[in-house]
Amino acid sequence: MLLLKTAQRSKLDLADDALFYDQPRFVTHVDEGFIDQLTQLYRERLTPEMQVLDLMSSWVSHLPSEMSFARVEGHGLNADELAKNQRLDRYFVQNLNQNQALPYDDGSFDGVLITVSVQYLEQPEAIFAELHRILKPGGVVIVSYSNRMFYQKAIEVWRDGSEKSRVALVERYFENAGFDRIETIARVSSQPAMLQLFGFGASDPFYATIGYRGAA
Repeated sequence: MLLLKTAQRSKLDLADDALFYDQPRFVTHVDEGFIDQLTQLYRERLTPEMQVLDLMSSWVSHLPSEMSFARVEGHGLNADELAKNQRLDRYFVQNLNQNQALPYDDGSFDGVLITVSVQYLEQPEAIFAELHRILKPGGVVIVSYSNRMFYQKAIEVWRDGSEKSRVALVERYFENAGFDRIETIARVSSQPAMLQLFGFGASDPFYATIGYRGAA
C-alpha cells in the first residue's frame, strides 16, 4: 500500500543522488550525545550472534566496540566511505531511490540499521517491505533520526513536517510493511529549535523507531 503522494516524495535537488554523494564525507552528521545514545541502544537491542545489515551506511556504524557480530554487511552510495568502515565484513553500493530490490535472500538478517538517513528515501514503502522480507522471524529494524538533514535531498513530507509528524511517518512505514511491536524512543532537547538545527550549544534530539518481524 502506498502511503505518500507523488508531491510528498519530491526533493528540492532533483539531480541523481549518486552525484551528490560522489565525494566522501568523513564526518558525523549528529553530535556525540546522539551517537552515545545510539550505541547504547544497539547494546540493548542487538546480540553478538546476530547477522546485521547497516543500510544507508557510511564510514562509521556506531556499533559498540566491545561487541562482535556473526556478520555485518553495509550499504551506501559512496564506496570510499564504506571501505573505511572497519565494522563492515562486506558492502555494496546501490541507489535505493532507483532500485529498491535488496540483493539478499528472504530471512538473511537478524537486524537492520538505518542511521539518520530515512528522510532521503523516495520509495519508503518498497524499502520497508524489503526489510521485512530479508529479516528473520523475530528480527529487529532500528531506524534512528534527528532534526538534521541535507535539506535539498530530504523528501517533501519530511522537510515540511514537525518532529512529531516525522515520528508518526516512520511508524507508518513500519506498520505498512507488516512489522510487529513498533516503538519509538524520543529524547527531545530542551534547547530552542533554531539552536538545535545549527548546533550552537545544543544537543541533537534523539529519535529511534524500532520494529520487529513477527515469529513464523
